Amino acid sequence: MEQTFRAVTRNPGIIIWRIEKMELVQVPEKSYGNFFEGDSYVLLYTQKLKGAVSFNIHYWIGSESSQDEQGAAAVYTIQLDEFLGSTPVQYREVQNYESDTFRGYFKQGIITKVTVSVLLFQVEVSWNSFNLGDVFLLDLGKTIVQWNGPKSNKQERLKGMLLAKDIRDRERGGRVDVRVIEGDAEGSCSQNMQVMNSVLGERSCELTDGQPDEVVDQETKANLTLYCVSDEDGQMTVTEVATRPLVQDLLNHDDCYILDQGGAKIFVWKGKKANKAERQAAMSRALDFIKAKNYPITTNVEVVNDGAESALFQQLFQRWTVKNQTKGLGKVNTKGKVAHITQEKFDATLMHTMPEVAAQERMVDNGTGQVEVWRIEDLELVPVDPKTYGYFYGGDCYLILYTYLVNSKKCYLLYIWQGRHATQDELAASAFQAVNLDQKYNDEPVQVRVTMGKEPRHFMAMFKGKMVIFEGGTSRKGSSEPEPPVRLFQVHGFDSFNTKTIEVPALASSLNSNDVFLLSSNLGIFLWCGKGSSGDERAMAKEVSAVIGKGSQRTFEEIVAEGQEPFEFWEFLGGKAPYASEKRLQQVVFDHAPRLFECSNKTGRFIVSEITQFTQDDLCEDDVMLLDTWDQLFLWIGKEANEQERKEAVTTSREYLITHPGDRDPDTPIVLIKQGFEPPTFTGWFTAWDPTKWSVSFRIFKLRTVFYSSCFLKRYSSGSNSRVVNSIIDPQNKCFCLFFSQEEKNPEKEKVFQSFSLDLLQNKKANELPQGVNPSEREKHLSEADFLSLFSVTKEDFEKMPQWKQAKLKKEKGLF
Repeated sequence: MEQTFRAVTRNPGIIIWRIEKMELVQVPEKSYGNFFEGDSYVLLYTQKLKGAVSFNIHYWIGSESSQDEQGAAAVYTIQLDEFLGSTPVQYREVQNYESDTFRGYFKQGIITKVTVSVLLFQVEVSWNSFNLGDVFLLDLGKTIVQWNGPKSNKQERLKGMLLAKDIRDRERGGRVDVRVIEGDAEGSCSQNMQVMNSVLGERSCELTDGQPDEVVDQETKANLTLYCVSDEDGQMTVTEVATRPLVQDLLNHDDCYILDQGGAKIFVWKGKKANKAERQAAMSRALDFIKAKNYPITTNVEVVNDGAESALFQQLFQRWTVKNQTKGLGKVNTKGKVAHITQEKFDATLMHTMPEVAAQERMVDNGTGQVEVWRIEDLELVPVDPKTYGYFYGGDCYLILYTYLVNSKKCYLLYIWQGRHATQDELAASAFQAVNLDQKYNDEPVQVRVTMGKEPRHFMAMFKGKMVIFEGGTSRKGSSEPEPPVRLFQVHGFDSFNTKTIEVPALASSLNSNDVFLLSSNLGIFLWCGKGSSGDERAMAKEVSAVIGKGSQRTFEEIVAEGQEPFEFWEFLGGKAPYASEKRLQQVVFDHAPRLFECSNKTGRFIVSEITQFTQDDLCEDDVMLLDTWDQLFLWIGKEANEQERKEAVTTSREYLITHPGDRDPDTPIVLIKQGFEPPTFTGWFTAWDPTKWSVSFRIFKLRTVFYSSCFLKRYSSGSNSRVVNSIIDPQNKCFCLFFSQEEKNPEKEKVFQSFSLDLLQNKKANELPQGVNPSEREKHLSEADFLSLFSVTKEDFEKMPQWKQAKLKKEKGLF
C-alpha cells in the first residue's frame, strides 16, 4: 500500500486518482474538477483543524463506468482508509448526485464528459431545452455562449461564468471567446443571439419557468432511525435500535450501525471493536440497506469510524462529547474523583487582533464599551436608570445598545432581551422597537435576540459580572407587586466576563453543591458556598451580594459553608429538603464545527441549502445566509436580499432549530448581521476575511460578463444607488476593476406610488393585489382622501407613529 499511495502526505489539499486497468493513476492538478462519466475515481481530502489532521475519502462513480471499475474504487477506498489508520470519513459519490461536501471542493463546479454538474446538464441542442429559471452554456468549441434565464439568481450566473472560464482556461488554453446573453435583454445582444440561433434555430416556443430544484426539506432530514448491524448469529441482521432523539451512548464499540436520515442520507458507523469483516463490509451493508428500503441507488452514503466521526454525524445526536477534551477546566479526571477545576482567565486584548479568537470566545471586545438600556413600557421605549443597569425582570422586555470602537469607527450591537413572563404585546413591541432603533443607526447594528436565561458571554461582560435576573415582576415605577420577603439567587461564573445571578425558587431543593447561592431576606443576606464551588466563584458572589443588598436596611451578611448552616438559614427556605449534592466531574467540550446555509426564494419557494468548505466568497449578496456555530445562529443579510427573504429569516432560523435532528435548544441566541457590518465573532469563522470586499467607494469584481474578441465591457450597474466613475481592464489577469462614487441615497419618500381604490387593496391576498403593490406597503397606494377616511390621520402623522403601531392599524383595517 505504501507504493500504491505514495502520493499521500499529511499536507492539506486534494489528491485524485482515476481507475485505469484496475490500477490507481493520479490525476494532474490542472484537471481537478473534470470527471469522465465512463470512469471511477478516488479522492482524498486532507485538512488541518486546531493542529490535528483529518481526512475525507470519496469514491466517485461515473454513470457509464463498469462494475469492475466501481468495485475497484470501493476496494481502494477501504485500503486507503486502513493506510491512514482507519480515521478518515468515507463517502460514496454518484454522478449528478454528489454530496455537498464533495461539491464544496470545486468552487468552479464539477465538469464531466457529457454533464456539467452543480448548475448545468447536457440537454438537447434546441430552444426546447431552455427555461427562464436556469443558466445555460452553449459550447461551440472556439466560442462559449452563456445564456442567463431572467429568473435565475446572481449565484447561478456567477457559477455559470466560473464554469465557462474554467473550460476556457483549463481545457482550451485560454483560446476561447466567452460571451454572455441576459435572457431578458436579448435585443441588446443581437450579434450573440445570431450565434445561438445559427445553432439552435429561431426560437418559436414559449420558455417555461423550469423545474424547481430538488431539495430535501428539513423535516425529512429530522427523521432519524438508528439500526444495529451484527453477524453474531452467523447471519447478517439489521435491527432497529432507536429513533430521534438519539444519544451517543446508543453506539456500542463492538458493533456497526446504520443511521438513516429519512432516506435523504445514510450513515454507517464502524465500532472500534467490531470484527474486521464487519468493518470492511460497511459500504456494501449500506447499499443492501438502500435496496431493502427501496431508496434510490443514488442515495448518498457516508461511512465514519468510531472516534473520528464527521461534524455532520455528531450533530445528529443530542449531545456529543469528545474524549480527553475539556473546556478551560484543566485535565480530565478519572471516574469517581472530584474534579480539580482550574479556570482560565479571558484575554480581551486578543479580540482586536485575532477574529478567530473572537469567534471562539463569542466576544467582540471586553465589554467596556458604551451601554444604553431601554425598557418596553406601554409598548414604547423608556430609558432605564443607569444605576439599575444589569437588573432584568422576567415580566419585562429590554433593548440594550452596545457601542464600541474598531479603528476609531463606531460599531454597534443591539440586544433584544425578552423576559419569560412578558406579554405577547411586549414581545412584539420589543421586535418593532428594535427595527426603529436599528434604522436610527443606519441599519448598522448587529441584532441579537436573547431569551431570559440564555444570555451570551458578551452580554454578561457588559455588566461586569453584576447582572441579576429576577424571575418575575417588573422594574417599572409604580409597580403594585410587593417584593417577596425571601429570595434565593444562584450565582453562575467565576469572573466578570461570565458571571450572572439568577433568581430561583426560595426552597432548599433549589440548592446545588457545585454553585454559590445568595439567600436574601428583609433581615440580611446569607452567602451559601457549595462544596464544589471555587474561590473565584465565591469572590464573584460577594460582589453580587453587595449589589443586591445595596440601599436595604438589612442588618447582616453572613458567609455559610455547606454543611454548617444555622437554623435560621433553613427556616427562611421552609425547612431542609434534598438537593443536588453530587459534585460535577470535568466539563467536557462539545465539538461542533460551524455550518453555513444559503436561504433563498429565487426558485419560487424558500429553500435552505448547505455550503461546505465555505469562505467569504460564498456569502451571496442577494440572499440570507445562516451560519450555525451550535450555541449561536448568525443570520447574515445580503444587501440585495429581497424583502420576503429578510422577513422570513428569523422564522426560518427558529424552524431550523425546531426541526434540527439533534434536538436543539429553541432558545439558542439568534444574531442578525447586515452585509458590511460584520463583527469579529462572525468573521472569525471564515479564513482570510477581507474587510474591504464590500467597500462602497471601491470594488473589484471578477469578470462575470464577457471579454469580447473585438471590444471590452465598459459599463456595469450595481443597482440604482451607484454609478460608474471609471473602468480599468487588465487583459493579462482577466480583471475588471470598477470605481464607484459614494452611494447616492434615494429616499423612500421620494418614490411615487400609483394610487388604487380601497376595494382593490383591502382584505386581499398578496396574489390578488394589483401589479407592483408590495403587500406590506398597501397604504402607500391609497389616495389622500381614502387614507384619511380609513385611518383618521394624515399620511405625515401616520409615518411618525412607531412601526408596531402602524402594523397594528394596518392589520385592523385589512391592509396587512
